Amino acid sequence: MNEHSLTVPRTARYYTLGTPSESITDLWIVCHGYGQLARFFLRHFSVLDNGQTLVVAPEALSRFYLERFSGRVGATWMTKEDRLSEIDDQASYLNLLLQEQLRQLPQNVRLTVLGFSQGGATVSRWLATQQVPVHRLILWAASFPEDIDFATGRAAFAQLPVAMVYGTQDEFITPEALQRKQQLMQELGINPRIYTFEGGHTLHPGTLALVDGEL
Repeated sequence: MNEHSLTVPRTARYYTLGTPSESITDLWIVCHGYGQLARFFLRHFSVLDNGQTLVVAPEALSRFYLERFSGRVGATWMTKEDRLSEIDDQASYLNLLLQEQLRQLPQNVRLTVLGFSQGGATVSRWLATQQVPVHRLILWAASFPEDIDFATGRAAFAQLPVAMVYGTQDEFITPEALQRKQQLMQELGINPRIYTFEGGHTLHPGTLALVDGEL
């Protein structure tokens, strides 16, 4: 048995908060977590809807039923199966999406990239390609991926302001996991600002506004 690959066109769905115009000063690309859909995820960012910010929420390409064979649907960025191809596909997808947005915005727009949970690993791998003109990175309740090449990673994240945000009751953020995540980032030369809030594995509008104002 021989394995083969074929690159095919895909229809990718994304949602926006705000309208592209010459008055936009900030562009946010926000990637949801495992089992979420972009339209629901984007609702958490209404605090940024000020007429000068455009928030774009791409949806992962792989959708599935959250329970058995019907009902609610979620999406995932990748699994362990054929993972290298999926990582490349993610980068191609996000690059194309970003180019489409930048084409409609002023040249000096500031780009913030946020990844929530599984979306944090997705955006980290994307930025490590060094093809993204990013100004700020926010990793929210996210695991920094251990498979990033250190040579390219150091160059990609050098001098990049990074924030780590998590809820103090987040069941996925154990002290051991947090320590390991911070160690990996330090090895890449990343010294993030840490923000916490009272809550679990979710976004928090007040903290989001605080990070936006301080980072």
